[in-house]
Amino acid sequence: MTKTVVVIPGDGIGREVIPVAVKVLKAVAPNIELVEAEAGLETWKRTGETLPEETLELCREADAILFGACTTPEDPSAESPIIRLRRELDLYANVRPARSWPIPRRPIEEDFDFVIVRENTEDLYIGCESEVHPGVTVAMRKISEEGTRRVAEVACDLAEERGSDRVTVVHKANVMKLTCGTFKRVAREVIESRGLEFDECYVDAAAYRMVIDPGSFDVVLTPNMFGDILSDEAAGLMGSLGLAPSGNVGDDHGLFEPVHGSAPDIAGKGIANPMAAILSAAMMLEWLGMREEAEKVEEAVERTIEDGVITPDLGGNASTEEVGEKVLEKLEP
Repeated sequence: MTKTVVVIPGDGIGREVIPVAVKVLKAVAPNIELVEAEAGLETWKRTGETLPEETLELCREADAILFGACTTPEDPSAESPIIRLRRELDLYANVRPARSWPIPRRPIEEDFDFVIVRENTEDLYIGCESEVHPGVTVAMRKISEEGTRRVAEVACDLAEERGSDRVTVVHKANVMKLTCGTFKRVAREVIESRGLEFDECYVDAAAYRMVIDPGSFDVVLTPNMFGDILSDEAAGLMGSLGLAPSGNVGDDHGLFEPVHGSAPDIAGKGIANPMAAILSAAMMLEWLGMREEAEKVEEAVERTIEDGVITPDLGGNASTEEVGEKVLEKLEP
């Protein structure tokens, strides 16, 4: 059966890197049906909506979504397209792999290969803030048993797929005893019920350990905000956000996007690194059950890096298009 993928380039460098990823998808999986849709700042300027209903409906009906990057308008009434998609499609798990690559200026010599699984719909990111007194503001943090349980199941699934027997739960239950305490307790219940080892680490200690001993991690499970911060730290270990792919997954839908955002400061210069978008497409292929094709794409990216065809963020001088062409070349038999 043909798989349908909605492609949303978005804004900024999303419009530069996603077309490159699409070329790679067409080369490695020509039977996938690609449907382009719009969202983001430029869409809002033209239509008054950051995420048109037509786009949302296409995403609901598709087998997967490849998302570039969107700039959210400063207008307080304008909603972030990616946040709305996560909510509407119930994409409750954010999956961000991190591994060492053969780049010329590696930030750390040690080899590593781990994945951060971040709860994607709760925590401080629910946006419930208020001013309780003049000059005093508060934010509500939501951690639920059900929200924790389902993302913990995703972490366990990944551990089993990777051949690991351990999941590291990052929290701060020594301070936030109720919210982080709930996350820790429920995560432990799920992990141990799956026959896996429960490992735990305070978030500050995890940040330190990730720098000095990243190879000690395999599958890392975190609440929303901690995972957001630690996954960008992991991108720094890899050498650039331009190498950082991600997946937003739920029970019925999967959306895959590079972590780097719209990067308006370099948009239009032809120097944006397309590898995160290409690797996000590879994650999408694996999620769609096309593991062999996904592995081919990741191998082509690695061989491209080994040949030194890399963009300035990794210490090279290749353009976005040149990197894409080299990846396509490496895909050939």
